[in-house]
Amino acid sequence: MEHRGKSIRPFIGAKSYTVSRQFYIDLGFEEIILFENMSYFKSNNLGFYLQDAYIKDWIDNTMVFLEVEDVATFYNEILALKLPSKYIGVKLIPIREQPWGSEFYLHDPSGVLWHFGAFNIEK
Repeated sequence: MEHRGKSIRPFIGAKSYTVSRQFYIDLGFEEIILFENMSYFKSNNLGFYLQDAYIKDWIDNTMVFLEVEDVATFYNEILALKLPSKYIGVKLIPIREQPWGSEFYLHDPSGVLWHFGAFNIEK
């Protein structure tokens, strides 16, 4: 079977929908409000749905990987935003070299773990 998908859009939840919406706007995503309890956040052709829904086990186990062109540049841009000092629970973990490439981590205000990375081997 040949997949002819145009995008993949995960759904993530929020402990505080209002706080998470502002966090993702600060992170550089464009918000498109779909309903009073759900928005689509996009950057170019990539995006995800943010829901006003909090199930601790689900949020605590949600991870999203975003591949970027230049990990060091992107890390420095996020570092300059000072998100951990603006939002309770936000953690920025420095770049780590992995056998497959490099990545850094960002926990959102609800606990969703974002991986931002670049591959140095064939994916």
